[in-house]
Amino acid sequence: MSLNKNILGLIFANMHEDAIPELTGRRTMGSVLFGGRYRMIDFVLSSMTNSGVDEVGVVTKSNYQSLLDHLGSGREWDMARKIGGLHLLPPFSNVTSGMYRGRLEALYGITDFIKASAADYVIMSDCDVVTSFDYDAIFDAHVKSGADITAVYARANLDLEAAARSNVFGIDEDGRVNNVMINPQISGECNVALNTYVISKTLLMTIISEGASKGHYSFARSILQDRCGEFRIMGYKHDNYFSKITSIKTYYDSNMALLSTENRKKLFLDTNPIYTKIRDNPPAKFAIGAKVRNSIVADGCIIEGEVRDSILFRGARVAKGSVVKNSIIMQDTVISRNCTIDSVITDKAVKISDGKILTGSSNYPIYIGKGAQI
Repeated sequence: MSLNKNILGLIFANMHEDAIPELTGRRTMGSVLFGGRYRMIDFVLSSMTNSGVDEVGVVTKSNYQSLLDHLGSGREWDMARKIGGLHLLPPFSNVTSGMYRGRLEALYGITDFIKASAADYVIMSDCDVVTSFDYDAIFDAHVKSGADITAVYARANLDLEAAARSNVFGIDEDGRVNNVMINPQISGECNVALNTYVISKTLLMTIISEGASKGHYSFARSILQDRCGEFRIMGYKHDNYFSKITSIKTYYDSNMALLSTENRKKLFLDTNPIYTKIRDNPPAKFAIGAKVRNSIVADGCIIEGEVRDSILFRGARVAKGSVVKNSIIMQDTVISRNCTIDSVITDKAVKISDGKILTGSSNYPIYIGKGAQI
């Protein structure tokens, strides 16, 4: 696939961090680990690469050191280019801007970067959705509909907690967005926004300028909601497999869903591969007597005990006599001998000493912070 080369991609790495503060205290939403070897930003950035978007700006705010380490020059996503390529955009890019409160202020902070681009259109996406976007189809629909803004959404059942961290669209029979509810107190099947938008560069620059002059900072509230009747905002229904991270529980559930072969096939498409940073880890090592069932075990892991229905990231170790089940064990975590770990999320480099028993539940998984020793 390939879009026209006059499209600029913008990825907002820090949006929605309040949804999972446990994991974003030291990193951006974009650099949250997922699925054994990926980061959240990999999904949207890979979708842009697969669709031929060869100029991408990653808008950051704070705690972005791990994101910089992960993205590097962008080589793994074919973004290491002399023209276009990957650009990391820290806050205060514009000398007259401050630390942004919302998408409009973030866009104002990078106006010089947007102006310098030769693009005619801009695709904006966040990092809170795990999916494979077809930006070719989204862009084609935008042009054919004559939309001012195309907003991507999906049909999903939301509970009260998930809805309170989502935007919900009303869509008329022509596919136009006629109502925008921000963090509503509702539940049931909804048109949930996936925080992905297509807009012309000219209109975007006008919106940014007007927003700055009026002190507006929220794109969803000041543009999508307040000016819904003024702009022709068309909805694009995303039918591919997706999961939206709105809490530590949805993060846990979204990871656990990948233990289903059917879900993995829906997410990891042959035509749209998901790229990530390559590390020179050795293959996973399974000692004599180790037992592993229905689990994702990344390279560099050493398994001497038992692992069931779990996801282990690179370099994780499970010592002899230990049982890990229904858990997410992140990079370089060491679980010593004779431990029982059930429904637990460990961040990176956690060390659990001999004989410990940690038991959560699928509704309330236990989270252990980065570098903790237990």
